[in-house]
Amino acid sequence: MTTRWSRRGFLTASTASALTFTLPTPVGVAAEERAAEDADEFATLRAKWRTLILGEGFSPTAEPFKSRLAELGSTAGQLRSTMAPAAGSLWPDLVYADPEPDTDQESYGYSGNLNSSYNRLNTLAQAYIQPGTGLTGDSTLRTAVLTGLDHLHSEVYNENQTRYGNWYSWQIGAPQALLDVCVLMYDSLTAAQISDYCAAVDHFVPDSAVADYTGTSTGANRVDLCRVLALRGIVGGSSAKVALARDALSPVFPYVSSGDGLYTDGSFIQHSTVPYTGSYGSVLLGGLGMLFALLNGSTWAITGPKRQIVFDAVENAWAPFLYNGLVMDGVSGRAISRGLSASDSKQIQQDDHLRGHPILASIVLLGQGASTTESARWRGLVKGWVQRDYYSPPMSNPAIGLPHLARLKSLLDDTTITSIAEPTGHRLFTNMARATHRRPGWAASLSMADRRITYYETGNGENLRGWHTGSGLLYWWGDTFGNGQYSDAFWPTVDPCRLPGTTASRKVLADAAGGDWGASLPDVNWVGGTTDGQRAAIGQYLKGLQSTLLAKKSWFFLDDTVVCLGAGIRCTDGTAVETTVENRNLGPTGNSPFTVDGTTKPLAYPWSETLTGARWAHIGGHGGYVFPGGASVKALRETREGRWSDINKGGSTTALNRKYLTMYVDHGTDPTAGTYAYLLMPGATAAQTQARAAATGWVSVLANTDDQQGVTVPSLGFTGVNFWFGGTVGDLVASAPCSVMINERADGTAVICVSEPLSS
Repeated sequence: MTTRWSRRGFLTASTASALTFTLPTPVGVAAEERAAEDADEFATLRAKWRTLILGEGFSPTAEPFKSRLAELGSTAGQLRSTMAPAAGSLWPDLVYADPEPDTDQESYGYSGNLNSSYNRLNTLAQAYIQPGTGLTGDSTLRTAVLTGLDHLHSEVYNENQTRYGNWYSWQIGAPQALLDVCVLMYDSLTAAQISDYCAAVDHFVPDSAVADYTGTSTGANRVDLCRVLALRGIVGGSSAKVALARDALSPVFPYVSSGDGLYTDGSFIQHSTVPYTGSYGSVLLGGLGMLFALLNGSTWAITGPKRQIVFDAVENAWAPFLYNGLVMDGVSGRAISRGLSASDSKQIQQDDHLRGHPILASIVLLGQGASTTESARWRGLVKGWVQRDYYSPPMSNPAIGLPHLARLKSLLDDTTITSIAEPTGHRLFTNMARATHRRPGWAASLSMADRRITYYETGNGENLRGWHTGSGLLYWWGDTFGNGQYSDAFWPTVDPCRLPGTTASRKVLADAAGGDWGASLPDVNWVGGTTDGQRAAIGQYLKGLQSTLLAKKSWFFLDDTVVCLGAGIRCTDGTAVETTVENRNLGPTGNSPFTVDGTTKPLAYPWSETLTGARWAHIGGHGGYVFPGGASVKALRETREGRWSDINKGGSTTALNRKYLTMYVDHGTDPTAGTYAYLLMPGATAAQTQARAAATGWVSVLANTDDQQGVTVPSLGFTGVNFWFGGTVGDLVASAPCSVMINERADGTAVICVSEPLSS
């Protein structure tokens, strides 16, 4: 319980040492003072929230703000002209009246339309308040907003309505937009309207929504619910609601050892089994930044040592997955399927860059509540990421909000901040079966699955074919190339059974196979590895989704190379099994040269060839591949067509075409002991790739069996072995399953790292 002090009471207490007594304040006067102070403080907080959601420090006559504000006005004008209050809808294309209210997919759509209706009113309100929209202060626009609020309240969002469809629309989406509009239009609303709208929020988001830290009230969802409660308190003048919002954030801060939240190793989990740093994690980071800024300096300031965990997570959890402005897809869950939405009139394609930019801006905002040292370093990191995002410059991001845009513009204009280069090193996130490897000139990310981490997440009709994204998917990007590799319509056009780095059965799977919300987990517990922070040895015991496929996969992350091994590959699905060495998205034209053992292959589409005894291959402008001792690899160029609606029921039905260059090892139908070995060299030239292949002693494969996998690189003093079972590999003897990495130094010493990846 928080004790409220009046100004007079505070002054009395603070001067008690100098005064022997004070005259009591009449009870009625004190109550009036407290009420006046509360009203003043709520007004201050409403003003702060307006600034947070509208932005500050930008000129409405300077670009990119001038154009964005004009676009906001144009959009608002169109929405105002099409708004037509009627039974069951506020806009004809957003019918929210559900003829059969329940929680099926159709009902999700109706509840989503309610959410969208409030979002449109929010757009109208912003156009009314923001300068330079062409509709600033327009009385007819004001009337439209107020009419819309009353219509939605009387029709559907009120204390007598039973929710249907998606809980999120009723508890987070709609009330957040509604309360934002209430703040923006506060001076135009009557006391009765405010009371009615607050009563509706209280009905759908009661105090009990945050009573227990479980279900849909954890992690990012909990932060969103607390935002609703805080704004409801500020709009409705309830100290208790704001205090509840502040206190209900407490379970979000501590590290967790299972379920949703932040882990000590930097992992972030939502929906119990899904790595979600780039999507729900973005919501959590942005939401906390907003609430910290809103309540800072107020009666309800968020204090306490546990909030430092959030500050530490900027570099511990988020920074490892940010590269040149993008956030890596391996920690964005089903959001990877949200490209072009069928309902988006602007047809803005969402991707890893557009998801990354709000995270950058949220880090800047969070810095306002952190230490001076932390804030300065974060600003340097963000400035570097913004400046290096050549593929999708944040200042041109059509989806990022004006407040975030203003924060990034202010940072870019700040000459006292020097941009910080991309960090190098390896990070292993054992609690979410992910790893990142960052070297000068490139970065990579690895996605796996185990008994705690799902194969993939589907739900709400999204990410319908993400089946194999946890089967050893190895993403990689260059510093000045390949940053659009997974942004440029990759997910709707790629062969979902040939994702780079994965081993998969060609068994036909149904859309959303395995169940919604990360329900399907492989029954394996040897997934992980060991690292010294620069190099790593990582392994995955792979069991296929709804398949009999079994495989042992290992990756050894080195200075300019990733050594990839596979063994014990077996399956009885009656279908072919393949390991995809590479499946590079070459864009709409696809004219990158492909060279194998010094011979340039045809640029024609389609083209395919079995590369028998291949020792090395190179994709121009991308990188090189070495096959120790030679390998039989199938290669093809193909034009693939797909639609976002193929992988997301709400996606655009427009056909897209992209050209791919694919290399894969065909293990045959129902293999019993398949293997593979190859080196990935991101950014290498053809000459560098050829030289590495010619240096046959550069890497030695010590073991590549169902029991152990290991390599040694004498020139680096590196040895890495994954013992799936105890045994002997070279000079190493293990009595039990473990992962071992040795880095020998020039002075005769060595760093030895050992881990037990078995998860319980």
